Amino acid sequence: MSYEMIALMMFASMMLMLMTGQRVFAAIGSVAVVAALALWGTGGSEMGFSAAMKLMKWYPLLTLPLFIYMGFMLSESGIANDLYEMFHVWFGSLRGGLAIGTIVLMVVVSAMNGLSVAGMAIGATIALPELLKRSYDKIMVTGVIQAGSSLGILVPPSVVLVLYGMIARQPVGQLWLAGVFPGLLMASLFIVYIVIRCHLQPELGPVLPKEERNIPLKEKIKLLHAGILPLVIFFLMTGLFLMGITSLVESSAVGAIAATGAAIVKKRLTRQVLEDTIRKTLGISCMFMWIILAALCFGAVFDGLGAVRAIEGFFLEQLGLGPWQVLILMQLSFLLMGTFLDDTAMLVIVAPLYVPLVDALGFNLIWYGVLYTITCQIAYMTPPFGYNLFLMRAMAPPEVGLKDIYISIIPFVLIMAVALALVMIFPEIAMWLPDQHYGNGGY
Repeated sequence: MSYEMIALMMFASMMLMLMTGQRVFAAIGSVAVVAALALWGTGGSEMGFSAAMKLMKWYPLLTLPLFIYMGFMLSESGIANDLYEMFHVWFGSLRGGLAIGTIVLMVVVSAMNGLSVAGMAIGATIALPELLKRSYDKIMVTGVIQAGSSLGILVPPSVVLVLYGMIARQPVGQLWLAGVFPGLLMASLFIVYIVIRCHLQPELGPVLPKEERNIPLKEKIKLLHAGILPLVIFFLMTGLFLMGITSLVESSAVGAIAATGAAIVKKRLTRQVLEDTIRKTLGISCMFMWIILAALCFGAVFDGLGAVRAIEGFFLEQLGLGPWQVLILMQLSFLLMGTFLDDTAMLVIVAPLYVPLVDALGFNLIWYGVLYTITCQIAYMTPPFGYNLFLMRAMAPPEVGLKDIYISIIPFVLIMAVALALVMIFPEIAMWLPDQHYGNGGY
């Protein structure tokens, strides 16, 4: 049997297991282990062991549980809620002001947690009921929350970029810095859309009633102080890292300690809060570690088969495609997979093929990590089975139907597509900050 046929059978077996409802790491890891034993006999068992040792020796992996802990501590202790109260008061006098404040909230929550689920939970449970109660258009605000929460996998400290960094063997610090400007660009485009839409149709985002806006300045300042605390934690953490005072792992420890200290100062660090935070941190961290382990083992088998070189030859020699055409085809495949898989599943399934291929085509892997993440954001919101669509359906109030959720994402998906095109055409949007901090590495 040819190596190409073996590779095809591995992919088919993996997809079949995923369709039967198996966990991502179990489907990928089991196929990799069985293939390794079948191809190389008892010596193939060393592949899984080597992958585990490689994972355990990867020092930046320590950032994963620490950043996840920081995000859950700020969320479970209610400190993230203070942010929305601040935005509610300070943005309420603008048309669409609460929707704008929600986007800003999503950016900050993303910078605290690194997961889209956290932003979706806060947006759907805190922001959405308040927006609907104040007569905001349910379709527009549903789209705002879904689009804003997707920033969690792009804005640092993105957990998805940590996963990509491990699989692509790229420095996480550079990946995070590369995600800053694209993330801010996307958030800015969302805000511009809200401002223009609410200016043309004021009924979609009415200003707050006068009695809610007439809050004493002293109370506004008090709310401002409460809401600024999470921002201070984030800027303390990233500032120390950018100034070279702390390493990446040390910065994550600073963030975790600062979040715990903030909960103590606010007198919100109860036994229940601590227990929930630790349990959720362990659950998410272990899930990602198993996925990384399975992906490394799967990638090792593919390297041994030479499948990457075969795919490269097929695209470039047999089909005669250019590097950019191949890159666009890869992005389209991510969009297709995103209709039924989440971001981590998409990455670990195709990373053994795509990452070496992108490198062979002469593209920068840091830049490609940002393209992959933006494409995942779009895929999250693409019907019929986009991941965020079902998260919103599960969390939204009864008056927001599935049809409303599907319609709501159309303008935001188009905005994301524009942002993706801009980053592809102008790589400097992603690469300027890491180049300034680490030195120019090319595109």
